[in-house]
Amino acid sequence: MLLIYLDEQALDEAERAQCYLDSAQLARELDSNGQYLAADPLQPTAMATSVRVREGRTVVTDGPFAETREQLGGYFLVEAADLDQAIAIAERIPMARKGTVEVRPVIDVTGLPSR
Repeated sequence: MLLIYLDEQALDEAERAQCYLDSAQLARELDSNGQYLAADPLQPTAMATSVRVREGRTVVTDGPFAETREQLGGYFLVEAADLDQAIAIAERIPMARKGTVEVRPVIDVTGLPSR
């Protein structure tokens, strides 16, 4: 899983539109290599709702879980043979030039629906 973090205010509308075009191109290239599983940008944190259950009580609040300088802005889910290959893909994600791409392996859990 390649998690994309950025300051939501870092891009103007033209830069954001170009980022989406560049990301779609990367997704098509990864798909042609058999490495693409999924990718999506996320709505801004202002659209987020956080849900917590504590002592049997559900608490729903507007906004993200934590206030940070960079917010989770999207992801790519890819097939990579190893960490080096995942890093090589991560460095091609357009937002790696303005934000941070966190590379994190996904745990295969028995019983989940197939991707």
